[in-house]
Amino acid sequence: MKITLTGSLGNIGKPLTQLLVSAGHQVTVISSKEERVSEIESFGAVAAVGSIQDAEFLTAIFKDADAVYLMEAWEGIGSIFDKEIDFLAEFKRIARNYVTAVQQSGVKKIIHLSSIGAHSDQGTGSLSVHYNVEQILRTLPEEVSIKFMRPVGFFSNIYRWLPTIKSQNAIIQSYGGDRKEPWVSPYDIAATIADEMEKPFTGKTVHYVASDEVSPDEIATALGNATGNPDLEWKVISGEVLLDQMLSAGVNGWIAEGMIAMQKAQGDGSLYEDFYVNKPTLGKIKLEDFAREFSQIYNKK
Repeated sequence: MKITLTGSLGNIGKPLTQLLVSAGHQVTVISSKEERVSEIESFGAVAAVGSIQDAEFLTAIFKDADAVYLMEAWEGIGSIFDKEIDFLAEFKRIARNYVTAVQQSGVKKIIHLSSIGAHSDQGTGSLSVHYNVEQILRTLPEEVSIKFMRPVGFFSNIYRWLPTIKSQNAIIQSYGGDRKEPWVSPYDIAATIADEMEKPFTGKTVHYVASDEVSPDEIATALGNATGNPDLEWKVISGEVLLDQMLSAGVNGWIAEGMIAMQKAQGDGSLYEDFYVNKPTLGKIKLEDFAREFSQIYNKK
């Protein structure tokens, strides 16, 4: 197949490109950075440099593709420390660009990277952007088939907590304890998407993706043991205190408030209600695997 990927060579894009090329597909990778071209080509893919905020560019690149992988990246929109950005509006704008490009290019098969929490626009905090994007993409004609991939929280996002792990020997969040929740590795997301690319497309369907189910306490124990810090703690502070800390650090107000709301939903389990109704087979990468990877990064910094 001829497959076009948005998202460049990120945590998911890089292994996805490698998997699809190795399976014999003709892969085009869209990147906003010219310096990515040589790396994309080294994997046997074609590089297309441009912006997902440019509907005309997307239309041209999507033409002749048998399938297209769509994603939106928070980082591609701007810094979470930019208080002027309306992230919800920007996500919607990209989604509308995708709708225009899909319709004008004639592509009929789409895999979209959505997220846990996309089942509702209520009670999920900043994850509500994914609900809105899915609703916009669902306006595409019936003949356009879409698989909405909804991964749970990324193990790789734990790297954002390295500063407090290093300085305070603690992961500091507004929820914690021994309630298990699903987590996922980007490698399992890539493998699932590559697999779904080769399956028949019909209608507009939802596919959750997860690798393991572990509690905050188990994460702290695994990372502590892997890094030689057995006293590593998952410390719980109130949502009000965490919100004040984020706002004092200059985080965009909508992002900060959305993070607190999301963590509340994680803590009471409501974020995962639809996930457990439609629970997928878990992937290969487990917490122990991620902990080994984490320890290598930890010891380099």
